[in-house]
Amino acid sequence: MKLYTTLPATLRPAFEAELAAYRQALAHHDLRTAWAHLERAHILGQRYPFAHNRVHGLMLRFGIRIKSTREVLGQLPRLVFGGVKSFVGTVPIGNPGGANVPPLKPFPIPADLQAVFVRAGIRP
Repeated sequence: MKLYTTLPATLRPAFEAELAAYRQALAHHDLRTAWAHLERAHILGQRYPFAHNRVHGLMLRFGIRIKSTREVLGQLPRLVFGGVKSFVGTVPIGNPGGANVPPLKPFPIPADLQAVFVRAGIRP
């Protein structure tokens, strides 16, 4: 079994770009776009415990900000178990990470993010 640790340097720019886009959309009160960028950051970072938990922490804060009990309660177990599952390489690939989707269900990776993985030399 492969143990995953930190986000590879080849993937970091795309991950950080999604988080920057999240912050920008949030600053402009565009909550739908902000959330979409968090989901994309989750897909990029979900295999790596620190990046994975960082996104779930932001999703928790987002849930608090929009006063969504469902999102807040949904993010708490993801914060506890998401990093562990990342560490041992058993995440549901493509899962966008929100409380509106089953936490263990894999999803298709959007084509543009698949290309990011390929350019980074990582098999999606």
